[in-house]
Amino acid sequence: MIGKVFLVGAGPGDVSLLTVKAKKLIESAEAVVYDSLLGKGILALIPPLAKTVDVGKRGGRHTMPQEKINETLAELSREGKQVVRLKGGDPFLFGRGGEEAFYLRERGIPFEIVPGVTSALAVPAYAGIPVTHRDMASMVHIVTGHKKGNMPLDIDFKALAEAGGTFVFLMGVSALPEICQGLLSGGLGENTPAALVSLGTTAMQKEVFGTLKTLPEKVKTEGAKAPAVVVAGQVCACVEKLNWRQYLPLSGRRFVLTRPKERTGELSEKLKELGAEVIELPGISTVFREENRELEEALLKISSFDILAFTSPSGAGYFFQFMQDRKMDIRRLSGVKLAAIGEGTAQVLRGRGLFPEYVPKVYDGKSLGILLRDLAKENAGILLPRAKEAGPELMQELSRRGDIRVTEIPLYDTVFTKHPLIDLGEEIKMGEVLEAVFTSASTVKGFAAAAGEADLSLVTAYCIGEKTAGEARNFGMKCVTAKEASVDGLVEVILENR
Repeated sequence: MIGKVFLVGAGPGDVSLLTVKAKKLIESAEAVVYDSLLGKGILALIPPLAKTVDVGKRGGRHTMPQEKINETLAELSREGKQVVRLKGGDPFLFGRGGEEAFYLRERGIPFEIVPGVTSALAVPAYAGIPVTHRDMASMVHIVTGHKKGNMPLDIDFKALAEAGGTFVFLMGVSALPEICQGLLSGGLGENTPAALVSLGTTAMQKEVFGTLKTLPEKVKTEGAKAPAVVVAGQVCACVEKLNWRQYLPLSGRRFVLTRPKERTGELSEKLKELGAEVIELPGISTVFREENRELEEALLKISSFDILAFTSPSGAGYFFQFMQDRKMDIRRLSGVKLAAIGEGTAQVLRGRGLFPEYVPKVYDGKSLGILLRDLAKENAGILLPRAKEAGPELMQELSRRGDIRVTEIPLYDTVFTKHPLIDLGEEIKMGEVLEAVFTSASTVKGFAAAAGEADLSLVTAYCIGEKTAGEARNFGMKCVTAKEASVDGLVEVILENR
């Protein structure tokens, strides 16, 4: 059976600017053929088990020639795979998507086009430049600034200048002097406002403003990395009033989130709303023990326990999944008091209509152990389903009461993970990743494992609690600990440390 190829626009870099359809296709892809310069947050969405092919298109230098890319798409589809051809921006705007679509159609291979947000519009917008404005520009010209070898740009600058409006050049970093001189020779004034925006929509975005006369020298002095967008026209003067990103408190900052994929949502969204770029790069994953005879037996005699204690949101979720899989009614838990290590775990319980009696003020195992040790009745029985790799602090505190009976049951395993397309160690070395957010000691260990031999003293770790911070310090990271062990507490401490 022949699979289908989706020519997908990945947008300008910010993972939040992916279309809903693009994100869904990336996350479910069986094979991904991708260009360079895609945002790390986008690459992190690719399933680790998907077959990936880096075709390396960057600044005119191709790891794989276009003919071979076409053949690769056809070969993967003939294997019956759902193939995502992932392109920066929009696949039909200077992305050679049309050529690939023709190739597939001629060979009877089904394909679909998924438009993307083009950098020609998004990057100027992120710099506060409206490419059209009623009083300044009623048209916009999008032009490729890519040069073929040492050949001059094949652009009719005189026709562009006579048409007027806004001029947007993509892939024009190396050709910037020629672009500016061409527009001047075409008839535009030397004081025409102009700008170059590099790494647009990411935390590394940099803007250089000037005029057609001064911009090349300014860029040469200040530096600029590809990809970049060059804009010329009166609309560039709007930036002083319309540069909205400067007012977002976390603009220009990039964070790696390391908690399991299913738990990143709330924290990720809060940071993005404040202007941060977020790379969801789970350092650990949890594996549910679906067959668990010990837990099944404990549930059959649940009335013999006085307290049911949960030490993580994952553990609480897996526990109820275990009950549901066996068609065990929630009313079986009546008469048993509930304990939760913190607010996140308590929220999972409340979502089931259950309100825990015991939640410590400090959200860690030791504090939960002290609370239960002090408040549990004489000869209390405590059921403790949690991760096999859980820390010893909770049990150490409970053991100080010789009359308490604790039944500890491994409910899930914690496994370190590393995304195959993102070299975290190299990102740290290059200064691309210097801030990370940790919600448990195990996520710190997963991050360190993925970073390999990188110098972790370069990384600032924002930690949900002291135990997590202690683990981060063991790896040499600079630590900032939340005052309250919650998502809001983490966001608050990040805002305080700018």
